[in-house]
Amino acid sequence: TGRAVGMDVRSVITDGRQPVGRGIGPALEARDLLAILQNQPDGPTDLAERACELAGALLELAGLAAPAAGKQLAFSTLKSGAAWRKFQAICAAQGGMRMPPVAPLSHPVSSPRSGRITSIDNRKLSRAAKLAGAPVAPCAGLTLEKHLGDSIETGEPLFILYAEAPGELDYTLEYLEANPQIFTIED
Repeated sequence: TGRAVGMDVRSVITDGRQPVGRGIGPALEARDLLAILQNQPDGPTDLAERACELAGALLELAGLAAPAAGKQLAFSTLKSGAAWRKFQAICAAQGGMRMPPVAPLSHPVSSPRSGRITSIDNRKLSRAAKLAGAPVAPCAGLTLEKHLGDSIETGEPLFILYAEAPGELDYTLEYLEANPQIFTIED
Protein backbone atom coordinates (compact mmCIF):
# COMPACT_ATOMS: atom_id res chain seq x y z
CA THR A 1 0.00 0.00 0.00
CA GLY A 2 2.83 2.36 0.86
CA ARG A 3 4.56 1.79 -2.47
CA ALA A 4 1.28 2.37 -4.31
CA VAL A 5 1.10 5.90 -2.91
CA GLY A 6 4.84 6.60 -3.11
CA MET A 7 5.68 6.15 0.56
CA ASP A 8 8.39 4.13 2.29
CA VAL A 9 6.80 2.06 5.04
CA ARG A 10 8.43 0.04 7.81
CA SER A 11 6.78 -2.16 10.44
CA VAL A 12 8.07 -2.21 13.99
CA ILE A 13 6.78 -5.12 16.05
CA THR A 14 6.80 -4.56 19.80
CA ASP A 15 5.78 -6.54 22.89
CA GLY A 16 2.23 -5.69 23.98
CA ARG A 17 1.90 -8.12 26.90
CA GLN A 18 2.03 -5.29 29.44
CA PRO A 19 1.78 -1.50 29.55
CA VAL A 20 4.94 0.40 28.65
CA GLY A 21 6.15 2.73 31.38
CA ARG A 22 4.52 3.14 34.75
CA GLY A 23 1.73 5.66 34.22
CA ILE A 24 -1.67 5.16 32.65
CA GLY A 25 -3.47 8.49 32.42
CA PRO A 26 -2.41 11.90 31.02
CA ALA A 27 -0.51 13.41 33.96
CA LEU A 28 0.97 10.08 35.01
CA GLU A 29 2.23 9.37 31.48
CA ALA A 30 3.64 12.91 31.32
CA ARG A 31 5.57 12.26 34.54
CA ASP A 32 7.09 9.15 32.92
CA LEU A 33 8.17 11.19 29.91
CA LEU A 34 9.71 13.93 32.02
CA ALA A 35 11.68 11.33 34.00
CA ILE A 36 13.05 9.86 30.77
CA LEU A 37 13.88 13.22 29.17
CA GLN A 38 15.70 14.30 32.34
CA ASN A 39 17.61 10.98 32.55
CA GLN A 40 16.30 10.32 36.05
CA PRO A 41 17.59 6.97 37.36
CA ASP A 42 14.09 5.88 38.43
CA GLY A 43 12.55 6.64 35.02
CA PRO A 44 10.79 3.79 33.23
CA THR A 45 13.54 2.17 31.17
CA ASP A 46 11.08 0.09 29.15
CA LEU A 47 9.44 3.29 27.88
CA ALA A 48 12.81 4.86 27.03
CA GLU A 49 13.76 1.69 25.15
CA ARG A 50 10.49 1.64 23.16
CA ALA A 51 10.68 5.36 22.37
CA CYS A 52 14.25 5.06 21.12
CA GLU A 53 13.37 2.00 19.05
CA LEU A 54 10.53 3.88 17.33
CA ALA A 55 12.48 7.13 16.98
CA GLY A 56 15.39 5.16 15.54
CA ALA A 57 13.14 3.56 12.93
CA LEU A 58 11.89 7.03 11.93
CA LEU A 59 15.44 8.41 11.74
CA GLU A 60 16.45 5.55 9.46
CA LEU A 61 13.33 5.87 7.32
CA ALA A 62 13.94 9.62 6.91
CA GLY A 63 17.58 9.00 5.94
CA LEU A 64 18.91 10.78 9.03
CA ALA A 65 20.58 7.64 10.35
CA ALA A 66 22.25 4.71 8.63
CA PRO A 67 20.38 1.39 8.63
CA ALA A 68 20.56 -0.22 12.10
CA ALA A 69 22.04 2.99 13.60
CA GLY A 70 18.87 4.95 14.35
CA LYS A 71 18.15 3.49 17.77
CA GLN A 72 21.66 4.28 18.99
CA LEU A 73 21.37 7.84 17.65
CA ALA A 74 18.06 8.25 19.50
CA PHE A 75 19.62 6.92 22.73
CA SER A 76 22.62 9.23 22.34
CA THR A 77 20.31 12.21 21.85
CA LEU A 78 18.40 11.26 24.98
CA LYS A 79 21.43 10.53 27.16
CA SER A 80 23.33 13.67 26.09
CA GLY A 81 20.50 15.90 27.30
CA ALA A 82 19.81 17.21 23.79
CA ALA A 83 16.27 15.77 23.80
CA TRP A 84 15.54 17.48 27.15
CA ARG A 85 16.90 20.82 25.89
CA LYS A 86 14.77 20.58 22.72
CA PHE A 87 11.70 19.69 24.80
CA GLN A 88 12.29 22.73 27.02
CA ALA A 89 12.62 24.95 23.93
CA ILE A 90 9.33 23.59 22.55
CA CYS A 91 7.63 24.25 25.90
CA ALA A 92 9.06 27.80 26.02
CA ALA A 93 7.75 28.48 22.51
CA GLN A 94 4.30 27.37 23.67
CA GLY A 95 4.14 29.50 26.80
CA GLY A 96 6.36 27.64 29.25
CA MET A 97 6.56 24.27 30.92
CA ARG A 98 4.19 23.27 33.68
CA MET A 99 4.55 20.23 35.89
CA PRO A 100 1.77 17.65 35.51
CA PRO A 101 -0.85 17.94 38.26
CA VAL A 102 -1.26 15.38 41.05
CA ALA A 103 -4.61 13.75 41.85
CA PRO A 104 -6.02 14.51 45.29
CA LEU A 105 -6.99 10.86 45.89
CA SER A 106 -4.84 7.75 45.68
CA HIS A 107 -5.23 4.12 46.72
CA PRO A 108 -2.65 1.32 46.51
CA VAL A 109 -3.91 -1.99 45.15
CA SER A 110 -2.00 -4.74 46.91
CA SER A 111 -1.04 -8.24 45.88
CA PRO A 112 -3.20 -10.98 47.44
CA ARG A 113 -0.25 -13.40 47.38
CA SER A 114 3.49 -13.77 46.98
CA GLY A 115 5.10 -15.02 43.80
CA ARG A 116 6.16 -13.84 40.36
CA ILE A 117 3.97 -11.87 37.95
CA THR A 118 3.41 -14.00 34.86
CA SER A 119 0.69 -12.07 33.03
CA ILE A 120 -1.21 -8.78 33.08
CA ASP A 121 -4.68 -8.27 31.60
CA ASN A 122 -4.13 -4.95 29.82
CA ARG A 123 -7.81 -4.49 28.99
CA LYS A 124 -8.92 -4.78 32.59
CA LEU A 125 -6.07 -2.55 33.73
CA SER A 126 -7.07 0.05 31.14
CA ARG A 127 -10.69 -0.21 32.28
CA ALA A 128 -9.61 0.48 35.86
CA ALA A 129 -7.75 3.62 34.73
CA LYS A 130 -10.83 4.80 32.82
CA LEU A 131 -13.13 4.19 35.77
CA ALA A 132 -10.76 6.27 37.89
CA GLY A 133 -11.39 9.10 35.41
CA ALA A 134 -8.59 8.88 32.82
CA PRO A 135 -8.17 10.38 30.30
CA VAL A 136 -10.93 12.95 30.88
CA ALA A 137 -9.69 13.80 34.37
CA PRO A 138 -6.04 14.72 33.71
CA CYS A 139 -4.68 13.51 37.07
CA ALA A 140 -6.60 10.24 37.13
CA GLY A 141 -5.36 6.79 36.25
CA LEU A 142 -2.83 4.47 37.78
CA THR A 143 0.88 3.82 38.13
CA LEU A 144 2.27 0.33 37.87
CA GLU A 145 4.51 -0.69 40.72
CA LYS A 146 5.28 -4.14 39.27
CA HIS A 147 5.79 -5.53 35.76
CA LEU A 148 5.96 -8.96 34.14
CA GLY A 149 8.60 -11.16 35.68
CA ASP A 150 8.81 -9.14 38.91
CA SER A 151 8.62 -10.89 42.25
CA ILE A 152 6.08 -9.63 44.74
CA GLU A 153 5.16 -10.30 48.35
CA THR A 154 1.66 -10.46 49.81
CA GLY A 155 0.49 -6.92 50.57
CA GLU A 156 3.00 -5.15 48.29
CA PRO A 157 1.35 -2.73 45.85
CA LEU A 158 0.79 -3.94 42.30
CA PHE A 159 -0.34 -0.47 41.25
CA ILE A 160 -1.63 2.77 42.72
CA LEU A 161 -4.95 4.27 41.64
CA TYR A 162 -5.36 8.03 41.30
CA ALA A 163 -8.71 9.83 41.10
CA GLU A 164 -9.99 13.37 41.27
CA ALA A 165 -13.36 12.46 42.82
CA PRO A 166 -14.31 9.99 45.57
CA GLY A 167 -17.05 8.44 43.40
CA GLU A 168 -14.58 7.56 40.64
CA LEU A 169 -12.24 5.95 43.15
CA ASP A 170 -15.15 3.97 44.64
CA TYR A 171 -16.32 2.77 41.17
CA THR A 172 -12.81 1.63 40.38
CA LEU A 173 -12.41 -0.25 43.66
CA GLU A 174 -15.77 -1.99 43.07
CA TYR A 175 -14.61 -2.99 39.58
CA LEU A 176 -11.33 -4.33 40.95
CA GLU A 177 -13.15 -6.34 43.60
CA ALA A 178 -15.29 -7.94 40.87
CA ASN A 179 -12.23 -8.47 38.61
CA PRO A 180 -9.38 -9.61 40.86
CA GLN A 181 -7.41 -11.45 38.16
CA ILE A 182 -5.75 -8.49 36.41
CA PHE A 183 -2.33 -9.79 37.47
CA THR A 184 -1.53 -13.49 37.37
CA ILE A 185 0.90 -14.34 40.16
CA GLU A 186 2.50 -17.77 40.27
CA ASP A 187 4.89 -19.46 42.68
